[in-house]
Formats: sequence, structure tokens, C-alpha cells
Amino acid sequence: MTDRGTAGPGRPTTAGFDRRLLPPMMLGSILNPVNSTIIAVSLVPIGHALGAPPSRTAWLVSALYLATALGQPVVGRLIDVFGPRRLFLVSTSLVGVAGVVGALAPNLGVLIGSRVLLGFGTCAGYPAAMALLRSEARRTGRDSPGGVLTALAVTNQTIAVIGPLLGGLLIGLGGWRATFALNVPLAVAAVLLGLLRLPKETGPSGPTGPGDADPAPSADPAHPAHSADSGRRTALLDLPGMALFAVILVALLLFLMDLHLRFWYLPVITVAASAAFAVRELRAPTPFIDLRVLGGNPPLLITYGRALVAYVVSYAFLYGFTQWTEEGFGLSPFHAGLVQIPMFLAAIGFSIVSGRRKGVRGKLLVGAVGQIVACLVMLTLTAAGAVWTLVVVALIFGVPQGLNSLALQNSVYFQSDPERTASSAGLLRTFAYVGSMVASSTTAISFGRRADTTGMHHLAWIMLGAGVVFLLLTVFDRALGRVGTEAAQEAE
Repeated sequence: MTDRGTAGPGRPTTAGFDRRLLPPMMLGSILNPVNSTIIAVSLVPIGHALGAPPSRTAWLVSALYLATALGQPVVGRLIDVFGPRRLFLVSTSLVGVAGVVGALAPNLGVLIGSRVLLGFGTCAGYPAAMALLRSEARRTGRDSPGGVLTALAVTNQTIAVIGPLLGGLLIGLGGWRATFALNVPLAVAAVLLGLLRLPKETGPSGPTGPGDADPAPSADPAHPAHSADSGRRTALLDLPGMALFAVILVALLLFLMDLHLRFWYLPVITVAASAAFAVRELRAPTPFIDLRVLGGNPPLLITYGRALVAYVVSYAFLYGFTQWTEEGFGLSPFHAGLVQIPMFLAAIGFSIVSGRRKGVRGKLLVGAVGQIVACLVMLTLTAAGAVWTLVVVALIFGVPQGLNSLALQNSVYFQSDPERTASSAGLLRTFAYVGSMVASSTTAISFGRRADTTGMHHLAWIMLGAGVVFLLLTVFDRALGRVGTEAAQEAE
């Protein structure tokens, strides 16, 4: 661990967290949720404009999360090796390109392609933030990220509040294409903040991981030290492992997006690639995902499983329930966005109140119960009901929305290998996006060609089952009682 007063070039020597890093960290981390929430109210207008049913517009959701699920751990590993600055700048630039492509898309296929670009473009924000958090902890000697993690969670929740409403406003003013064009100014702002605020050298100066106190190599690409350092870092990348991981995820998620027996070969490819991936990672000198370390860390594996089922519930509500409020209940995109606001406001409140508490078990238990109650209430809703019933469901969902994501990211921070913080954070998002794929697929199956009440109730039963699994994974996980508390005591 570095001494508290040491820092890299241009870094402050204060003992506290460098607050100049917060703006790019926050903006980078919101690029994915802002596109997730805006598309929720855009699906119906896009479907009407392009003549596509919910079963086809669901690909707009799936495409982004397919790309992000694949890209997050890969980009996270690149950040672990090379540092966050370059990856952040390249990825956020891609978001701007995706915004232009989406705004000009002539058909659904091109629009889906723009969502793939968005998925890859938003991959760096969250792993970069976690890597910066870890490097600041090493620099200051204080491993207490609660306040910053809470700030990131609240920022994401705030964007989630604004997203549906902003999407409705943009659709009203400029049509659904305006929701894609929004990415252009966001990307410009992110790139500028990254250039101005992110340290030029925060990657590992050796194989020990990010945040070492060794002097940074020369910035001149022709300098021998720079060439040697770049070669040594590149040697840390397991490119065959990354390629096999990509095959696993693409095959699995394509199958999840369209569950049908005619695609029987996709699970076969997934199993075969998984076996090859395991052999490769166990033999690789610097594996992409260290299966020995991961296999010896059951609490982290359970956290990943918990994230998967949590996001099945969360994304099924975000997309499925929102489509039903428009087509089944008859709300406009703007008013459908308004219905979501109580959920996100409640989520912000719960995140702020619980954010500085060290433990995560209580948060997860309350979040689990909140999911189950909300799903049960969804089963009572009908198209003839009152608008206030929709608000009640949204408020109840605000409880798990505010508690679960914060508790999960805290769990990964404390349970993961410190030298693989970014890739571990990326893997958390991968499991979350696998959950989103399951949610998208089950939403498409439940609704078919129209988001009616029968389909919404079918979806609610699936969500309820996932919520029960989440509760069981939490109740029987004894390791949760130690998350956060031990690390905090050691730091003190």
C-alpha cells in the first residue's frame, strides 16, 4: 500500500479522496442507465413508427445489454492493466458515434446496431470508477469507499428519475430519434471531463495491479521505458480467454433472447466454449478470469448469482411494466415516465439513508422483501384500475431499487481481489445484464404482439419466482454479515 502522502504526477498529496475525479466518474457511470431508462418509454413509439411488435423491439433492450455484458469484464480487465483514462476516452467517444447512428437510423436493424455500439461505449464508466476508487484507497491508505459509492449510486438513481420523464419530453418535442441524439452532448461532456480530470497514468506500473506508487513511465511512445512497459502490460492480457468468454456470452444471450428449440445449437456452443474457457484459464499464466481465485471465493460467486436474479426482477419491471402502462393501461410515453418517478425518488432516499452503513445483509433482506411484495401487488393490477395503484407499485419497487444495487456493489468491492477490482466490477455488471437478458426474453414471451394485462400478470409470476430465489440466496449466505465491517475495522 502506498504512503498517504505519495501520488503520481499531477495528483494531490492530500489524505482524502480526490474530489476532482467525481464528475467524470459520475458522468461515465450514468451513460448506461440513462439509455436504459429512456428506451423504456421509447419502445412503443419506435414500434409504432417502424411497424415492429414488442417481440421485435425487445431487441433494442437486448442488444445493448448483450454488448455491455460482453464488454464490461473485458474493458474492466483492460482498465486493470492499462488504467482507466484511455479506455474511458475511447468508450465514451463511441457513445457519441452511437447517438448519431441511432438518430439517423432508417430501420429497426440499424437502430439495433446503434444500441450495440452504445453497449460497448458505456462499458468503461463503471469499471473505471471502481478502479479509481481502489487506486485512491491505496494512495490515501483509507479503504472506506462508502460515501463515494453512495454518491455513485445516488447519481445513477437520479438519472433513473430523470430518464423516463426526459424520454417522454424528448419524444414529445422531437420524436423518438431525439432520445438517441441526446448521447452526442453527453459523450462530448464525458470526453472533455476525462481529458481534464482523469490522471494520465493510473494503471499498474507492474503486475501487482493499479495504484502502485512506482513512477510512471515516459509518455513518449518512442522511449524505451514506455515500449517495455507497454509490452509488459500487453503480456498480462489473456486474449484467447477473452475470445472464448465472448463466444460463451454471445451464444448464451442469443439463446436467452429467443428461447426456441430451433436454436438448440446455441446451448451446445455455450457448453463447449465454457469447457474450453475453463481449460484455458486454468493453464494461462495471467488468466482473464482467474478461476482458481474465483472458485475459492464462494461469497463473491453468490453475490454474482444474487445480482443476476435481482436484475431479472428490476429490468422486467422497468421494461415490461412500462410497456403495459402504455399499451395495456393507456398512458402516453410522458405519463408512463411520470409513473416511474416515485420509484426512483424512493430509491434515492433509501440509498442516501443506508449508504454510509457498513453492512449489506440488512439492506439485501429488506430489498428482497420489497421485491416480493411489489410483485404480489402487480398481480392485482388491471387495465381498469386507478392510476394511484401504479404509483403504489412504483413506490414499493423503490425499496429494492435503492438498496440492492448499492449493497451488491459494496459486496463486490470488499469481496473481490483488490488487483482485479475493475474486472470484478465488470463481471458484476455482466451477471446483471444476463439478468436483463432473461427479463427481456421473458417480457417478449409474456406479451407477444401486445403488452396486455394477461401478459403483465404472467411476467409478474416470473418476477416473483426470481424474487424468492434472491431472498433465499440472501438468508442462507452467512458471509454477508462480514462484508464491509472487517475491511472497515482493518482500515481503522
